[in-house]
Amino acid sequence: MTIKTRFAPSPTGHLHVGNIRTALHNWMFARKEGGTFLLRLDDTDAERSNEEYVEAIRADLAWLGLTPDEEQRQSARFARYEEEFEKLKAAGRVYPAYETAQELDLKRKIQLGRGKPPIYDRAALDLSDAERAGLEEQGRKPHWRFKLDHDTPITWADRIRGEQHFDPALLSDPVIRREDGSWLYMLPSAIDDIDMGITHVVRGEDHVANTAVQIQMFHALGAEPPEFAHEALLVGTEGKLSKRLGSLGVSSFREKHIEPQAIVALLARIGTSDPVEPVADVEPLISTFDFARFGRAPARFDDEELTQLNQKIVHLLDYDAVKDRLPEAMDAAAWEVIRPNLHDMHDVEQWWQVVTGPISAPEMSPEDREFLSLARAKMEELEASGDLWKDLTGALKEATGRKGKSLFMPLRQALTGLDHGPDMNALLPLIGLKSALARLAQAAV
Repeated sequence: MTIKTRFAPSPTGHLHVGNIRTALHNWMFARKEGGTFLLRLDDTDAERSNEEYVEAIRADLAWLGLTPDEEQRQSARFARYEEEFEKLKAAGRVYPAYETAQELDLKRKIQLGRGKPPIYDRAALDLSDAERAGLEEQGRKPHWRFKLDHDTPITWADRIRGEQHFDPALLSDPVIRREDGSWLYMLPSAIDDIDMGITHVVRGEDHVANTAVQIQMFHALGAEPPEFAHEALLVGTEGKLSKRLGSLGVSSFREKHIEPQAIVALLARIGTSDPVEPVADVEPLISTFDFARFGRAPARFDDEELTQLNQKIVHLLDYDAVKDRLPEAMDAAAWEVIRPNLHDMHDVEQWWQVVTGPISAPEMSPEDREFLSLARAKMEELEASGDLWKDLTGALKEATGRKGKSLFMPLRQALTGLDHGPDMNALLPLIGLKSALARLAQAAV
């Protein structure tokens, strides 16, 4: 069997971190199994779907490296849904219902008040042809429900949750089509999964009840359902479902200078028994991907963990991976020197400014100004040194008796304007002799 997964967002808004995690796991599983990853745009809601969001979804997936092998749009398949709908209608598996939203809400409240589950009572099935005609004469248009088979228990072996069992009599017949003829999610999705050869559906555990219903839809459509894996939902650091997670998307990550590799590394592993590790290459994450390692407990998304992971991954990025994002004159040697001091890639410009100048050194004490004047003279004498920093500090130590912080700190501050940073032995050649002499002279005044 050739594995085929799908990520099926509705283009009614931007992707958030939960969507991204779903897309990632579908992509990783397909890549591990040598299969196909499909992007399916569930754009049946013409009123809310927006081409701007379609482009944003494509751009976000590309930025994350989750390139789909195929793309399909539900809006191009309405004739196909109509065809299958008519077959289900002829088979008695869909039926019209005429209750208004207010009437259905009242029914639910009454059932809840009696301590019963708020399940649709199938009152529409008891309507006579004359009663239906009368309702339509009043201007009521039906919505359509899929009729569940109450005599057939629903079971499946979930890749994450294990054996699942549902009594269909405890589920409402789902609405599959609105009064205006537009489609809801579940029936078009099942038809697409069949037609497009989807073998595995990986999604959040909030879809478990939908899966139970869709399994009967697959059978009613004459097909075997795909395999399902329902993963635990993301929660915030407070341990609860957070609305904030719904606003965290690629744009917010980019604003915070988070690398796509960091997002992938975190979302690939949180909620599993594998440790979250800083990896710049996705291949180790793909090779170890296994549904058996996914836990049932909610997966906790922590901003601070992502920030720390991002810093570690920046320290792993090689020059070829970032050269297009570096200052024009910054070469591989300079990247190697500056990289260990970066919190994120936004810091590159600051550190390159330290190299190229101008800098602003702190005000020095009279003793340190005298020391820096001597340092400039020694540096001129050592101009041809192959190890200028080592030879300079050695000569100054011998000449002044200074050592440790009193020896190194005034030099660092005069040469960089900072009291921390890259190893001066590596940084000084980047600054260059001419600039270093000028900075020492300026700080000594």
